[in-house]
Amino acid sequence: MTRVAVLYGGISAEREVSLSSGRQVILALRTAGFEVTPIEVGPDLRTTLAQLDPKPDAVFNALHGRFGEDGAIQGVLDWLEIPYTHSGVRASAMAMDKAAAKAMFVASGLPVAPGGVFDVASLIDADPMPMPYVIKPLNEGSSVGVEIMREGDNRRASVASGWRFGSKAIVEEFIPGRELTVGVMDDHALTVTEILAGHAFYDYDSKYADGGSRHVVPAQIHPEAIARAKEIALAAHRALGCAGASRADFRYDDTKGEPGRLVLLEVNTQPGLTPTSLLPEQAAHLGMDFPALCRWMVEHAACRA
Repeated sequence: MTRVAVLYGGISAEREVSLSSGRQVILALRTAGFEVTPIEVGPDLRTTLAQLDPKPDAVFNALHGRFGEDGAIQGVLDWLEIPYTHSGVRASAMAMDKAAAKAMFVASGLPVAPGGVFDVASLIDADPMPMPYVIKPLNEGSSVGVEIMREGDNRRASVASGWRFGSKAIVEEFIPGRELTVGVMDDHALTVTEILAGHAFYDYDSKYADGGSRHVVPAQIHPEAIARAKEIALAAHRALGCAGASRADFRYDDTKGEPGRLVLLEVNTQPGLTPTSLLPEQAAHLGMDFPALCRWMVEHAACRA
């Protein structure tokens, strides 16, 4: 397997993140010895399909957000019978739909935040649950659209009126404490990173801006919490049917002492591969440099047709 097409860019709110991931991946795969065809994806699917002819040996999917990690492009690649990196249609669609993923986590006995799905219009007139709580789009990544409502906050009506992510949103109890994440590669959880965000929470700018956050690898938390976070991340990866690499995000409430309460927020089936991303950092901590990580992903590419 030597000829790899890299899909990057896309048409989601995370296009800039994907462009950054793609550039990194292209360089890494060339360093690893692959013949690479960069394909910057735009709104015309026919143009993308034309660039996949002749078929490459594999596609490295560096797309993020809607149409890139929600099962859409995965279905196209299955139809074309081209092996691709990361998860397949079902796992990708489930993970991108926060309500569906949460239902799967609950069914698997994994710890999640209390909450539910609400009509956004209903938030204009009343709080859906006691403050503090979090409002999230159902189908976005990279913390796009996430809002935290705290005691005394009067932004609820304006947030609901200006909402641009569909008619419904997921609302959950805000979990105090720390932000943690765990990368998974196949059947192995890597390590636990604590994220110290430069803003009120780990938002889009904290994720991708230079200096937006600081990462502690491995997290300096109780050993029992480390072991449990890795166990939950691997269980969530399996529950959704993920393949290749994924990343599970957590809140860790240690406000009453350690070991604290771990709450699974979501699983990302297309972890970022930018210069500030977490999965490459964890892999490097364990001795796998970025070209080796990208090579591993290509070697684990599969077609699910």
